Amino acid sequence: MSDALPISVSILDKDYKISCPTGEQPALLASAKYLDGKMREVRDNGNMMGTERVAVIAALNITNDFLSSNQVQQELGKELPPRLKNLEEKITQALEHARQLEI
Repeated sequence: MSDALPISVSILDKDYKISCPTGEQPALLASAKYLDGKMREVRDNGNMMGTERVAVIAALNITNDFLSSNQVQQELGKELPPRLKNLEEKITQALEHARQLEI
C-alpha cells in the first residue's frame, strides 16, 4: 500500500487539504481544477448561490455529462461489428494500462 500525502487544492478560492496516495497527485490536481472550473461556470451563469448549491448543480452537470458520454459509447458499441468491437476492447485495455503507468 502506498503512503498518502496531504495535497492542498483550491476550489472557488477556498483551500482544502486532501489525503492523496503517492503518485496520484497529478490526477487529484487535475480533478480539482476541473471541478473548480465547473463550479465557477455555475456560479457565474446564475444568481449568486451558496457554495453548497453551486457544488450540487456542478455535480449534477458533471454526472449528466458523464452518463451521456457513456450512453453514446454504449450506442456506438452496439453498432460495431464483432471484429471492430474486439479491436476497440484491446485499445481500451492498452489505454487503461498506459494510464495506470502514468499515475
